This record gives sequence, structure tokens and C-alpha cells, in this order.
Amino acid sequence: MIKPKKLKQGDKVAAISLSWGGAGSIPHRYEAGKKQLIENFGVEVVETKNALKSSDWIYKNPEARAEDLMEAFADSSIKAIISVIGGDDSIRTLPFMDLDVIRQNPKIFLGFSDTTVTHLCCYKAGLISFYGTSLFIGFAENGGMHHYQVDDIKRTLFSSSMIGKIPKNKDGWTSERLEWTDPANQVIKRKLNPAADWRLLQGEGTVEGKLIGGCVEVLEFMKGTDFWFAASDWEGGILFLETSEEMIEPRYLRYILRNYAATGIFNKINGLILGRPYNNRYTDEYDNILLQIIRDEEGLSKLPVFSGLDFGHTGPTFTIPYGVKAKLNCEDVTLEICESGTVE
Repeated sequence: MIKPKKLKQGDKVAAISLSWGGAGSIPHRYEAGKKQLIENFGVEVVETKNALKSSDWIYKNPEARAEDLMEAFADSSIKAIISVIGGDDSIRTLPFMDLDVIRQNPKIFLGFSDTTVTHLCCYKAGLISFYGTSLFIGFAENGGMHHYQVDDIKRTLFSSSMIGKIPKNKDGWTSERLEWTDPANQVIKRKLNPAADWRLLQGEGTVEGKLIGGCVEVLEFMKGTDFWFAASDWEGGILFLETSEEMIEPRYLRYILRNYAATGIFNKINGLILGRPYNNRYTDEYDNILLQIIRDEEGLSKLPVFSGLDFGHTGPTFTIPYGVKAKLNCEDVTLEICESGTVE
């Protein structure tokens, strides 16, 4: 896997709309995220050619979205690409992706949720990408970015040192939705819920493996495409999963995980981590389903499984470098990234 160069102050980063055209629909939210990205990290922010088009135009032009991505990768002046927001149809960009362009022009790509699609493209191209917040979410956080989020971005994207043990968020989490279309809400801080410990569902000792995964629903879109994982990709991996703000019903998660079991994925991986669900809904149900399928139905009672981690559709979050080696410690329920995600 190719590691991109780290970011530094003064670097140019590109904002891109690969799914829903949120930047064109809610421009004040985009501008808030852009401003806070510049103020907190000292970078220059530019938009890809079509990033600010209307949501209707973005929807109708998946080829243009892919072209924006290819142009951003090919532009040597751009050092990182940040997704504006997710959505539900990045998969329509797949026919227009050129993996050679990605492979030959390695740079940081950051996003989550529906941009799972683009992460799989980067992975197939052999480039480490970064499963983390987007411009509309973490960078445009109401009332200013969370310190936990700022520290995470600096540690992960602005350093070429080993990332190390991921600190647990002690300040509290939030999924509160303050309506984005009302500009007055942008300065109102969202209410934080008390910090919640990560949960050890099963396992003992420590395990290592490369991080691979994404948003549960979007991974379902990708199955059967040329961009889906080879059987060997799961070997010795640590599977990370998170669910979207649509809050998938537990029975559907059960169906999906049984497919993972039937295709032998749980027998190949070394561990699994689940992000905190949106608004912490179905937490117990999801945990019980994981144990039902992995422990009771598959008999894998020693496979380490953690849940409630600070990534995905919650806030603030830590960033997961895709394809990088990590370690799960079941004794103190910690996640350690055992290498850097970037190079000098």
C-alpha cells in the first residue's frame, strides 16, 4: 500500500462533492466548514470544478463527479482531497473511475459514510486513504470544531510519525441535528452526551491486523462489483464497521452479518470494531446481534469484538487510516495504530 505525503500548513486541499450536492444546497454550511478548516490547520482550500453545483446537477452528473476526483488527484498542487458530505449514490461514479490516476498521484483522501465507495477505489488502487470526518460534519461543527477532532486530524494527517494508541473521547459525544438550512444554528453548539466507554463484547489478549471496512449500508452497495474485496483481503484484517444516520433496523444488520459469515469473512479476520450508532440508537441490539452471529452461530468466541467506538455517524470522531496495521488490546479495550498513515 502506498502512503500519501503528510499535510503541512500552507498546503492546498480540495473540497469535493462525490454524492449529495450539499455545498450547493446549503452554501453557508459549506463556508463555515471551509473557514474552520483554514483557521484550525492553516491550509488553503479550493473547490473542485463542480463541487458547488446544485444538488440536482450533482445528482444528474455522476461522471462529472468522478472527473472532479480524477482531476484533483492529477493536480500536483493539491495535497489532499476532502469530501464535503456523504449521500447515497457515490456508487454511480464507479464506471468513470481511473485507478491508474489514483495510483500514480498518491495524496490524502478523507471522508466517510457514502464515500466508502471512494475508499474502496483507493484501496483497489493500492493507496492508503483516511476514513474520517467530512467538511460538512467535523470541520463545519456548530460553534467551532471539537478539540478531539482537531487533535485527531493533526495527529493523523499532519504527522508522519506512528499514530499510536487512539485516545478515547472524554468530553462527550453528540448526534444532535440542528437544522443546517437555518444559518442561525451554525453558531449554536450541539449538546454533548456524557462520554461512553468503548465496550469489549468478547475476546482476550491482543491481536493485530490491517484496518478494512466502512459504512455497513454502503458496503452492501459494493458487493459483486469489480471494486469489492478479494477473499485474500480479509485475511488477518481488523474489520471496522459503522451504520448510517438512517439507523438500520437490527434485523437488517443481522441479515447483512449472516452474509459476512456465509462468505467466510469472520473466519479470516483477526478482530472487529463497531462505531457508535447514530444517536446511540440500537446499541444493545447491535451488540447482541454481533454476539449471536459471531459467537453463537459461527462459534468464534475468541474473536475480539469491540463496539461503541468514536468513529462513523457520531461526533467527534477519530480517523481510520485504511489498510494500515492496527492492534486491539482486549485487556484495556484500546485501539492502537501501529504505523503512520502518511510519509514525509
